[in-house]
Amino acid sequence: MPTHKSIRIWLAPVLVVLLGVSVAVQAARPGWRRQEVDWRMSGGTRIKAVHYPQDKPPMTLEEKRRHKAKPPRKKILPAQAASHLPRLAGQVDGPITVSVIDSPPIGGFVPWIAVTLTDERADEYEVDFFGVFAPSLIGTNLSPTPQSDYTIGLFDTGAGINIMGYADSVRAGVVASYLTPSVITIGGATGSVDAGVSYPLGLFIDGISAIDPITEQLDMSGMLGETNVSIAVGFDPAPGAPDLPTVVGSPMSVFLATDFRNDQQVTISRDGNDFTGPNLHMYSTGDVNAPNYPNTIPLELRPAAGAVAYWPDFSELYPVLPSLIMGDSMQSLFFVHSVNLSNDTFSLTDKDAFMLDSGAQVSVISSSITASLGLSTPDFEVEIQGVNGEVVMKPGYYIDTLEIPVVGEWLSFTNVPVVQLDVASPEGGFLDGIIGTNLFVDLNFVLHGGAFGGDPPKVEFEFIAPIVADIFPPDGDGVVNNLDLATFIAAWGSTTISANWNPVCDLSPPGSPDGKIDMFDFAVFAEHWRDGLWP
Repeated sequence: MPTHKSIRIWLAPVLVVLLGVSVAVQAARPGWRRQEVDWRMSGGTRIKAVHYPQDKPPMTLEEKRRHKAKPPRKKILPAQAASHLPRLAGQVDGPITVSVIDSPPIGGFVPWIAVTLTDERADEYEVDFFGVFAPSLIGTNLSPTPQSDYTIGLFDTGAGINIMGYADSVRAGVVASYLTPSVITIGGATGSVDAGVSYPLGLFIDGISAIDPITEQLDMSGMLGETNVSIAVGFDPAPGAPDLPTVVGSPMSVFLATDFRNDQQVTISRDGNDFTGPNLHMYSTGDVNAPNYPNTIPLELRPAAGAVAYWPDFSELYPVLPSLIMGDSMQSLFFVHSVNLSNDTFSLTDKDAFMLDSGAQVSVISSSITASLGLSTPDFEVEIQGVNGEVVMKPGYYIDTLEIPVVGEWLSFTNVPVVQLDVASPEGGFLDGIIGTNLFVDLNFVLHGGAFGGDPPKVEFEFIAPIVADIFPPDGDGVVNNLDLATFIAAWGSTTISANWNPVCDLSPPGSPDGKIDMFDFAVFAEHWRDGLWP
């Protein structure tokens, strides 16, 4: 008889699943416009449209990336720093540098990964429920042709378990014999869905740059992951119903140092669908080859935890619950150590219940934070489509500042778009909010999972440098192409006193231009031809 376990498993609690909710989408407000979008959220949820006043269209990710300048900086004094973060009182002995990032986009990037499965697990006679990190792919792939039968999923730090949709599981070689009798109810922000539970197996991932763009074959030489882990597997959906997504969550990310290169965008076509996202590369925690970036955001794994494990049926020893980070309340996730917010005359400092969610393209605040910031009338609204196709409307606001204290240059975001949503916390109660990828689009960063020992979890980051030779339009458009070449040709041979002089074309020597446009500048231009944030 199937074992059914109803538990709220976090699939990046942002806008997770909207099942059984039947709410009609309201007509646009007078004077507002509706813009269709496709902002993916963890757990298969998407924002399908944004409603906004016609005089204030939303900032898109593409438009944001056209701003090539490094964000301006400001200084705050030790006393001000302590007022922003009381835990720093008496610990700051000099001014703190703050980098100001204005108007983040509403929707950020999607961290796509390639996923494959093997049969690697503990011996069936051993009582071993714990996931084991594997620095390379081991075991026999479940599919006989894994180079073509891999799946594409989300690298989602907000997901409490690893999930594979039904269609993806069939492709990856998950047959009935790999599924236990267990059935779980996966709960999210506003609904739930049933899924199966696998026997322990090996789960391996790499960035989508490991996929050949011509043949679509997967190079498996750089894959790493975990063995002896149980995952949730979607059931065959009813005709017309959506499938569960494939999500690799916190039980994997805790063992990794994952490098997100937003200055290296990758696009892969798979079965007629295009997947675009930052170039991701995974290292084991503590690997000296992982990039070192100068600024650090401390993270906390909460509730406190010490292992990744599945919960077994103690009589038959098969998994009842998939592998998750075992904490005081059964699962742990990553929290940003401190967030400060302000709007008009209202301010909130040192809020410590914001979760970091790489699977959420938008950032979220709770209704209590909304009230404390004096927010009432929405600045925009979003249509959120759940995994069953139902749609609900949620309000959004632009808040004046959202600040993250950093070891290094603090991050201060201004005119910040957030969606209001109350999301249950793994610690009980509700989160203050969620930090989504829309706040990290200007950064290259490494997420260090911590792996339960040594250094605590953290995000190390750098600001993306301006794209050399991206000279048209004046703010750049994220790629060096024919428009930039035409601009360069128009200034060819000029000096500072020429009528056709254009200082943005004076590229040589780098960092110390010489006041003339000549072959040295063209050599620099040619070196960066086709560089950019877009493939």
